[in-house]
Amino acid sequence: MNFSFSEDQTLLKSSVRAALDEQCKPAHVRAMMEDERGYSESLWSEMAKLGWLGLPFAEEQGGAGLGLVELALVLEEMGRAAYPGPYFASVVLAGLGLQAGGNAAQKEKWLPAIASGQARGTAALLEDSLDWDPASTTATAARSGAGFRLSGVKRFVPWAHVADVALVPARGPEGVSLFLVDPRAAGVTLTPMVGIDLTTRWSEMRLDDVAVPADALMGSAGGAGPVLEALLRRAAVGASAEMLGAARRCLDMSVGYAKVREQFGQLIGSFQAIRHRCAEMLVEVEKAHAAVYYAAWALSAGAEDAAMAASVCKSFVSEAARQVCGDAIQVHGGIGFTWEYDLHLYFKRAKALEPLYGDAAYHRELLIRGQVLHYDKVGM
Repeated sequence: MNFSFSEDQTLLKSSVRAALDEQCKPAHVRAMMEDERGYSESLWSEMAKLGWLGLPFAEEQGGAGLGLVELALVLEEMGRAAYPGPYFASVVLAGLGLQAGGNAAQKEKWLPAIASGQARGTAALLEDSLDWDPASTTATAARSGAGFRLSGVKRFVPWAHVADVALVPARGPEGVSLFLVDPRAAGVTLTPMVGIDLTTRWSEMRLDDVAVPADALMGSAGGAGPVLEALLRRAAVGASAEMLGAARRCLDMSVGYAKVREQFGQLIGSFQAIRHRCAEMLVEVEKAHAAVYYAAWALSAGAEDAAMAASVCKSFVSEAARQVCGDAIQVHGGIGFTWEYDLHLYFKRAKALEPLYGDAAYHRELLIRGQVLHYDKVGM
């Protein structure tokens, strides 16, 4: 692995930051928190024109054919900006899920549409048990004629209210299968769920005997386990990249604040306690950076330790981002708690991502069991 970004990767990161600094200012983020849909269609279209929506997809599917390192660069900048929109749900959850487990017809239908901005997707991976293990799936899939009927309840489905397709695991006689479901289909009920991060929209998805055709099945019946495990690893690394961006933003804000805030006639940045805290924050951010980009490279390269790297990444970055964002509030003092100050946007983004796709305890348990030592053979 080359630990330095290439010229193209550096240019990508710089261009994404410049675009988000211009079009996704905190005022825009706050406006979208009050918006009915929660995101800007014009910004979504601009992202499609810039090629961000198809970044990890093959060129024949309308994408750029790039890897997870480049995707992580974009996600880090989105975390830094607290971008409000269905990028992660569409590109990471739906897009990489289709890339891993979809057949040729399913990929041809959905990946170019996502890459062009015409379609949005999501994945309904969590249920009432709040267990990320695919084996915990209790939603049912019963054969009905040439198709299936799905029933069950999915929790915390991101951006389902604007999605055109959702990846839905359900259990049938053969085991857990993965289906493509239209969130607007008869029998599907979406109920908004409010989380700590108001820049992200969540829904409860209730499936009441929802009819899906045979071609909605991804892969073979009962064969969803490896696809879901691979998708969860990539989602965990992607979420870690966003948390890294949020933590880096909190660090930058803290250092900037310490350079101008005066107390007792001195800049607070001159106080040893503040300097040491900021230095410790920087160390945590740099370690998180290393964990994220090694895991992204390992998954793209099919390294033997890729699954382990993904779990190490998510377990470490979850706690590092919480520590850094929390320390940022301490550096700022009382103003860091206020609604009017922007620090809470990034703190809440990191905090909301901490339990998603497995928290630190979940991924450490995987490492202890040795389950992540198996080579990830799912092609993505």
